[in-house]
Amino acid sequence: MKEFDLSRPQNFWFNEISKIPHPSKHEKKLSDFIVNFAQERGLNWKQDEVWNVIVEKPASKGYENAAPLILQAHIDMVPAKVEGSNHDFETDPLQLYVDEEGWLHAKDTTLGGDDGHGVAYMLAILDDDEIPHPPLQCFFTTMEEIGLLGAMEIDSADVKADRMINLDGGGETSTGISAAGGCNVYIHKDIEWISSDKPTFELGISGLTGGHSGGQIHLEKGNAIVIAARVIEEAIANGMDFELVSFIGGEKDNAIPRLASIVFNSSTPLSQIREMFMKTEKNIKVELEFSDPDITVSLKETEKAGKAVKGGVSIVDYAYLMPNGFQHRSMVIEGLTVTSLNLGVVTTEENEIWLDTLIRSAMDHATDDLKDRMKLLAEKLNVRYELAGRYSGWNYEPVSPMRELLRKVQKQFGNELSEHAGHGGNECGVFKAKNPKLDIITFGPIGSGIHTPEEKLDLDSFERSFQILKEIVKECK
Repeated sequence: MKEFDLSRPQNFWFNEISKIPHPSKHEKKLSDFIVNFAQERGLNWKQDEVWNVIVEKPASKGYENAAPLILQAHIDMVPAKVEGSNHDFETDPLQLYVDEEGWLHAKDTTLGGDDGHGVAYMLAILDDDEIPHPPLQCFFTTMEEIGLLGAMEIDSADVKADRMINLDGGGETSTGISAAGGCNVYIHKDIEWISSDKPTFELGISGLTGGHSGGQIHLEKGNAIVIAARVIEEAIANGMDFELVSFIGGEKDNAIPRLASIVFNSSTPLSQIREMFMKTEKNIKVELEFSDPDITVSLKETEKAGKAVKGGVSIVDYAYLMPNGFQHRSMVIEGLTVTSLNLGVVTTEENEIWLDTLIRSAMDHATDDLKDRMKLLAEKLNVRYELAGRYSGWNYEPVSPMRELLRKVQKQFGNELSEHAGHGGNECGVFKAKNPKLDIITFGPIGSGIHTPEEKLDLDSFERSFQILKEIVKECK
């Protein structure tokens, strides 16, 4: 193993924050550390109730008339460790080491390079009075990894600058140009159980490949929950008797569900139901020939449930009728999904059945359209609608002085700037909503294995990117 060179300022501060446990919802110690850092240097600071910290540094000599600049990074990390590890993310420091290729790791755990590299950069710049800079506002935000929750609590009046560098980027020579906003919509069906003596059957949907609803929704993969609802609805349309007992499927709102099952009572003979189901399966296999050809629709008779959900078909109706999947693509950026929604989870409990859908869009009004359509459908089907976790998107802007400045600086270092747009969410959209005039770029070093125990940070890139960042800040005159 190689030595971790703590004489480099960004390395020093990364090492310091790695000593302080900071998984999401447990950032207070690191937040207080940043407050103490600011106090010791006589810098203005503000800490709010969710432990966000804003540190302000006056302009250096010659930059007094320059427009202010925001630097921003989140201080929480994803706590993941290898099987068998005894590491406690709430109490134990990370154990850093450098491999022979010059990559920084944490022993048996996530490294927290996401977004520790950005936090370290900000502390290094705040600590160095030799770096020329305009008036700086440094935002250290919390709970990014669990829904951008800290950033959403920032007071809009505190966002004083019209330009910002989000340091949650990566790749060294690339920058983000768009990100999705969105929200969760929960649909609830209260359960009133009725007795039933009809035979009980189970429909199963399997063989689907699933995937991330941000990065793979445009591939038109099969959604097991929606397909299960379709199989039932087409059978009902062909005369099948139906009483719902349970509806389950999916694992997370941001994952396209691979599996789903519907348990139901019916007086229709098994052979007739099977014939109906297999016809629908045949049609769906044709539709999903190139995205999910191995889909399987199964049917079996089970032990009699002896009960059913009164009016339970309404939740199946909802899953069948609601918009779902890929909705709109960008006409400017090739391959970019602008708007989508994913029915990710359906759960049956003793007192209710509920659907969990994640809506994503770079355009807030498109998110509004989808949530409003889902609300109206809920009213028509007499189920309950709940909205949660709303956050704003960051839509592509063709004119960006900050992006052109970054392009210029990258050329000075012999690099060509690449641009990337994703369908996932980040804090840029949240800040953009607080100040619509913000001109935003994202920036950061090369890393890999993010959110896994294999996470690592390229230390050479960490150094190069810091030099590039200092030059960007210097050029913000």
